[in-house]
Amino acid sequence: MIEHHTSSALTPSAWVTRFASLIAPAGRVLDYACGSGRHARWLAQHGFRVDAVDRDGIALQLLQGLPRLETRELDLEGEDWPFERAGYDGVVVCNYLYRPRFDAMLELLRPGGVLIYETFMAGNERFGKPSRPDFLLQPNELVHRLRDNWTIVAFEQGEIRTPRAAAVQRVCAIKGRALAVLP
Repeated sequence: MIEHHTSSALTPSAWVTRFASLIAPAGRVLDYACGSGRHARWLAQHGFRVDAVDRDGIALQLLQGLPRLETRELDLEGEDWPFERAGYDGVVVCNYLYRPRFDAMLELLRPGGVLIYETFMAGNERFGKPSRPDFLLQPNELVHRLRDNWTIVAFEQGEIRTPRAAAVQRVCAIKGRALAVLP
C-alpha cells in the first residue's frame, strides 16, 4: 500500500512551474501518479500534451475532457508495467515514491527529456505523513539515482514551511548530456 500525500490546493508546485519551460514546446508530458491533476491541468493549459496517470479513477474523472489532456487509470505498482516504451519529452512526479519502478519510470523519457521530481525525504516523519522509510527519499538519493547519463539542472533538499512543514527533495534533470538554459 502506498502512503500517497495529495495536496488539497489546485496550485501547481513552484518547482514544476519553474522548470517546465525546459520541456520541448508542445511536448508530450507524463504526470506520473498525478493525484488531483494540478500539474496535468497546468501543463495542458501551457500547451503541453499531457498524459495524467493515477490509480484513483475518481480523481481522474475531474480531468476528463480538458484540452490536450488524456487520463489513464493505472496501477503503477502492479505486477504488469503499464507502459510500452520511451516517448515522453517530460515526466513530472510530485509527492510519490515507489523505488521498485523508479528506473522503469526514467526509461519513459526520450533522450533530452526533462524529469521534474519533488517528494518527501527522511526527516518528514517529524511533520506527519508520509513517515514510513519506504516512502521517504534518503539524503541525496535523487542525485545518486541520476548520476549516469543525466544532466542535473537543479537539486534541493531540506525543510519547507509552506504550504505545510515538510522535509522534501527536488530535482530537475535532463536525460543525457546537455547544457540547459536556466529558467
